[in-house]
Amino acid sequence: MTKTKRRVFDASFKLQVVQMIRAQGLSIGEVCGDMKLGETAVRRWLAQVDAEQLGQPGIGKPLTAEQQRIRQLEAENRQLRGDVDILKKASAFFARQLR
Repeated sequence: MTKTKRRVFDASFKLQVVQMIRAQGLSIGEVCGDMKLGETAVRRWLAQVDAEQLGQPGIGKPLTAEQQRIRQLEAENRQLRGDVDILKKASAFFARQLR
């Protein structure tokens, strides 16, 4: 029994597929048949773009540039908060040592 490799698509490809459906008026079935894509995946991409356009995070990896930047800034914010917590604990430790 051989396993087929799972295909991975980048955000720009997903956005192109969504734009084909939205801007050109093609049906999901037509696009999926022509490009050999699964309908479930394409419907998920459509739902994610809709959510991101409403300012919601959506599910999975962000597709739009704005949502990608937001995710990056949130990760950086988490890292910086962790760094601040470590520094607070270290300064409290050394302050006790000086007494």
